[in-house]
Amino acid sequence: MSHDFMNPAEFANIALSERDFWWYRGMREILFRMLDPYLAGRTIARGLEAGCGTGYFSLLLQKERRLPVIPADISWEGLRYAREMGVERPVEADIMDLPFAGGSFDLLLSIDVLAHLKPGEEHRAFGEFARVLRPGGLFVLRTSALDILRSRHSQFAFERQRFTRRRLMGSVVATGIRVLRCSYANSLLLPAAFFKFRIWEPLLRRPPASGVQPVAPWLDRIFHGALALEAAWIGAGRNFPIGQSLVLIGEKIV
Repeated sequence: MSHDFMNPAEFANIALSERDFWWYRGMREILFRMLDPYLAGRTIARGLEAGCGTGYFSLLLQKERRLPVIPADISWEGLRYAREMGVERPVEADIMDLPFAGGSFDLLLSIDVLAHLKPGEEHRAFGEFARVLRPGGLFVLRTSALDILRSRHSQFAFERQRFTRRRLMGSVVATGIRVLRCSYANSLLLPAAFFKFRIWEPLLRRPPASGVQPVAPWLDRIFHGALALEAAWIGAGRNFPIGQSLVLIGEKIV
């Protein structure tokens, strides 16, 4: 896989934003509301975050959740931030050729990585994910959804594809992982996103740019509030039929 997997310049923006920016906070809440019921009662002796970026999410898993997660990423730029933050056991690794034995992990997470693979390459990545998971191991995935929502940020971050629920589930099932739950997320803000990405941005014709720049505190509260509502809805066991992201929880078939 080429070294321009993700724009190296984006790591600095992410590192500045991912603790407090509304999107990161809200999407973490949604992810944990979906994941926690499946973690309950499981013993996680060893986990892997495949494509950890700066490592901040792995740090949360290690420190707040007490999950023994190994953060792995192909980019030394991302891992540099991870080491500076004190993330434990960071590993430089390609998700399409993971340097781990088969059945090594009870839990594998891949958060916002798939969109950076060229169309078709996700099958190889899923094959590796399934290989390193032990039978019955838990699989957690989040990725960008719906091609129509490609934006200036998508271009800036080197995003190469987006998924529908049907295509994502089909690719996962083909590698021997059973889907336990899959829902769209970041759904309530979809009308605003569509206006911005399909109408406003094309009118302005500005060059690609990061979309994780800080916004006014009042706007941050409004946007986070929308995601908090979604987290409550998803936590009650309900899914969304459309949205800007997809979250999938699966389990390797025994």
